[in-house]
Amino acid sequence: MEGNARGNGEGVTLARELVRAVRASSSTSLPEDVTTAARLHLLDAIGVGLAAAGSPIGVAYRGFAAEVVKGGPATVFGQSTGAGAADAALINGGLIHSLEFDDTHTASIAHGSAVLAAGALAVAEAQNASGAALLGAYARGWEVLIRFGLAAPNGFHAKGFMSTSVTGTLAVALLAAELMQLDEDRTLAAIGIALSQSSGVMEFLTNGSSVKSLHPGWAAHGGVVAAMLARSGMTGPETSLDGRHGLFRQFTGDEAAAGRFRGLIGGLGREWHLPKAAYKFYPCCHYLHPFIEAAGKLAERGVRAGDVERIVCRVPQGEAAVICEPWERKQAPDTGHAARWSLPIAVAAQLVEGKVDLATFEAPASPAVRELARRIEWEPLPGARFPERFEAEVVCKTRGETEKVRIDDVFGNHTRPPGADAVLAKFRANAARSLNTGSVGALEQAAGQLAGTPDLRALSAALRQTT
Repeated sequence: MEGNARGNGEGVTLARELVRAVRASSSTSLPEDVTTAARLHLLDAIGVGLAAAGSPIGVAYRGFAAEVVKGGPATVFGQSTGAGAADAALINGGLIHSLEFDDTHTASIAHGSAVLAAGALAVAEAQNASGAALLGAYARGWEVLIRFGLAAPNGFHAKGFMSTSVTGTLAVALLAAELMQLDEDRTLAAIGIALSQSSGVMEFLTNGSSVKSLHPGWAAHGGVVAAMLARSGMTGPETSLDGRHGLFRQFTGDEAAAGRFRGLIGGLGREWHLPKAAYKFYPCCHYLHPFIEAAGKLAERGVRAGDVERIVCRVPQGEAAVICEPWERKQAPDTGHAARWSLPIAVAAQLVEGKVDLATFEAPASPAVRELARRIEWEPLPGARFPERFEAEVVCKTRGETEKVRIDDVFGNHTRPPGADAVLAKFRANAARSLNTGSVGALEQAAGQLAGTPDLRALSAALRQTT
């Protein structure tokens, strides 16, 4: 077999090494800081999903839910009736990612919770798992997903694939297998089956189409289905990670990535990356956030939109293809949703309207915002540390003055962490789009007690009390 390590005289594939490492990690309790991070990120993701369920952007998922939600053990955001685990994972994962408001681990460019929270919650409800089992599987799924991204930095995106979607299918298969208590061989099969379902091309960037939200939803769905099929006896390739057509060679073309991944999985259970995952506080592409913050600082210095002659945004290499190209389209996107990946619109909206929030992207940009966007340019930012950090530099020329603002990393990342209060405030505002005030409080309380609950009944009940 290609890429095998040797252990005890037998060939051990990289996928089997991963399964063994995850299973060994699952035998011990999560550290306290990881438990806290898992609980807050899960609650944040649920809130974002509920916001999307109660927003115009969720219409496609609401329509789909009307056809498939016929009863079942797994909660569907915005619905009082449950569904099968795979359908719930698809809808919830899509909703969590619909608003571009979900968390990111910046160094691996992984939108973890959109795929992992959706998959873990659906399977945990279907399996009648404990709260600790849900948090544990979710946290370990994050650790695997992050390591996939770190093994091939920006490698998936450079080839035109969304790494969260491609690798998320395998990570959800792993966490689903854990919650279903599959043995080593069936867990290995689940990963192999998941590989055949991995997808997620970046062509949506041509028009900002809403199909991007399906990427993590479909990955969550695929991972759940893979584990279910493995449980029923389907097999998959054992060389799913290191084979000739395995994950890394097929999707990144990086011959060294599998070896880097092997080195990273040795730290599973000892080195935890989840506490370093970033929360998002604007509902748009994460690359835009430091530029929005920089525009806010310009406003604090007295810069007004009408005074701006020219703004130059200096952009890290690796981000421009998403938020800058083609520039003419970014200056005048067709829809509000497409503007979630527009650098000039995001910066102009902050300066013209004084804020960037959900409403910013629910309608096309105003004439005033578009007019300012036409006075914005971009150029590369030398020496940027992308993707480890999301940096920004903005130079603004007004009548007689030049202001420069630099942001060294995005707020919400581990270098500039938000307090729990900020995360909970975001959750409450988002959840209120689908739940009444009492249900929002009950959901927050149930999530806060997950680590000690024998089942998920309180969490599920609060989620299904829709307005």
